[in-house]
Amino acid sequence: MKSDVIYIDSENLNRMVEIPVYGHFGSSLLLLFSTEEDDPYENEENGLIPHLSQYIKAGKVRIYSLPIPKIWDEVALSNEERSQILFNFNNFIVEELLAKVYNHCGQIVPILTAGASKGAYYALNTYFRRPDLFLGTVAMSGKYDIYCHTKGYFDDNCYFNSPIHYLPNLNDNYWLTFLRSRHHVYLMSGKGYGEDPSPSYNLSNILTQKQIPHTIDIWGEEWGHNIDTWKAMLAKIIHNKF
Repeated sequence: MKSDVIYIDSENLNRMVEIPVYGHFGSSLLLLFSTEEDDPYENEENGLIPHLSQYIKAGKVRIYSLPIPKIWDEVALSNEERSQILFNFNNFIVEELLAKVYNHCGQIVPILTAGASKGAYYALNTYFRRPDLFLGTVAMSGKYDIYCHTKGYFDDNCYFNSPIHYLPNLNDNYWLTFLRSRHHVYLMSGKGYGEDPSPSYNLSNILTQKQIPHTIDIWGEEWGHNIDTWKAMLAKIIHNKF
């Protein structure tokens, strides 16, 4: 299924990062974060990429699959070291990954972030931190309060990586202009086993107060916290919105 693999010898992360690419071209480009840490092929092996194959083959979407880093469950690291890894990961995306993707595509292209569960947090946070660089985000079944990941640790870097905390205080017209001009922010969740739509509702309330366009789409009790839900959700967005 994959059409290519790009490798980045990252100075920010101090390691080689492998990123599978699915599709030779596409009217939309997704930066799809993994659900599990450090697994670049998870989105293919769990069936998500094959489920989207009709859109990939038709040139409707091209997908770069990005593994999320191991941070908060690494018991050998201090809280400060974990926070620094998150800081470095953000810099990796902006300073190294985007340039590689643009070069791979042959031009600067609009990119949407997407992810489910843990990947939803990274996708959404990446977009809202830099709406000047990304077109939007598809966040499925995520939690957007960094406390859910840090087990209570909170420093300045955590604040600026916790959308529930920094977005209510965002008053800079430079960033708000970008956010208010974008129309591809999708907050999605089910109500079934393992799902909790409250983080999506909470974030939606904040975005409404800030006059930031978005779509909140909460599915029913038959949709649990699992790959089948995320296959259906992402396929719906790609089919209907792009």
